[in-house]
Amino acid sequence: MLIPVWYDSTVKTKVIIYSRPGCHLCEEAKEAMRAASCEGEYTLDEVNIESDPELLKCYKDDIPVITFNGVEAFRHRVNPEEFRRRILGSLI
Repeated sequence: MLIPVWYDSTVKTKVIIYSRPGCHLCEEAKEAMRAASCEGEYTLDEVNIESDPELLKCYKDDIPVITFNGVEAFRHRVNPEEFRRRILGSLI
């Protein structure tokens, strides 16, 4: 595989999961992300949508939502293999 000249191995994908307490789909999504076995390739922030009225209005019944560098990548369900493929693919 050719690596572009601009590739910087220290730059990691910024992953955000929008969730709320007690959400079983959110817990399943986080487990799928762990099962992807690529934790060292991204940074993770978890945002409780109940902490912001606008986020609650936007995502009320559509969680979890997972974004990669600000772009929605998953909604509701996460497949570990697809998560890993997308994370590793977003690095080059």
